[in-house]
Amino acid sequence: MSWFTRKKAPKPPPESSDMGDKPHIPDDIWTKCPSCSQVLYTKELRRSFGVCSKCNYHFRLKASERLPQLVDRHSFEEIDSNLRSQDILSFRDSKESYRSKLRRAERKTGMPECVITGRARLHSIPVAIGMFEFDFCGGSMGSVVGEKLARMVEMALAEKLPVIIVSASGGARMQEGMYSLMQMAKVSAAIARLSQANLPYISVLTNPTTGGVAASFAMQGDIILAEPKALIGFAGPRVIEQTIKQKLPEGFQRSEFLLEHGMLDRIVQRTVMKDELAAILSHLGFGVG
Repeated sequence: MSWFTRKKAPKPPPESSDMGDKPHIPDDIWTKCPSCSQVLYTKELRRSFGVCSKCNYHFRLKASERLPQLVDRHSFEEIDSNLRSQDILSFRDSKESYRSKLRRAERKTGMPECVITGRARLHSIPVAIGMFEFDFCGGSMGSVVGEKLARMVEMALAEKLPVIIVSASGGARMQEGMYSLMQMAKVSAAIARLSQANLPYISVLTNPTTGGVAASFAMQGDIILAEPKALIGFAGPRVIEQTIKQKLPEGFQRSEFLLEHGMLDRIVQRTVMKDELAAILSHLGFGVG
């Protein structure tokens, strides 16, 4: 029976995690849901877009898994795939250099950066789309991320395309210092030019969307959608509690809390996100190109 190996179900991360509490779908045959403890057949879980059929728990998806769910088959054309971050500040922490961390992230994800950008079709509607990969340095925004997003918006302006950005980020990339923080203003300025051209920008927030990304373009959407129970905010709840020395309300900084307080337009189930985006674009006057 050496061909059969029983793997243990992954342990759920602590509820207080500032980077969200949704693990990736593992490669095991069976997957235990961290929310309801139901044991799920992994192939069925993948077919349901990583959503637990028992409790609606949304597992975190990789960009390579999410992209085919949102755009029409074979319609995505990537742009600026040759751009890669550089160790401008020769940054090194106690464990490794920034250069080494970048190379490790590339090997882990198969991506040159934490965001992929390009043009695609969504139910035959032409769009410009950007999508974050959280596994690449926590989806942190550095100079290349800002440049890729800004170039994508410029492409959308030239081709009169609506823009969709799907965020999953821990914030600005500290290894690039001020170069990283500059991207908040850079991408925000590009989004403003999009607005001046009367082209819509739809922001889709997933778990987690925090830090400089949440404090800039992620919350600038003409329409802001979010997945259920996604962690969204500038500082994480643990940091806030330690700072103000108070216990935060139940569900603080989750999608439902933000919707209740007017920060979101709608919470959308992942399984119908593509249909929702297409319906919104259709209502805004965008049809088949």
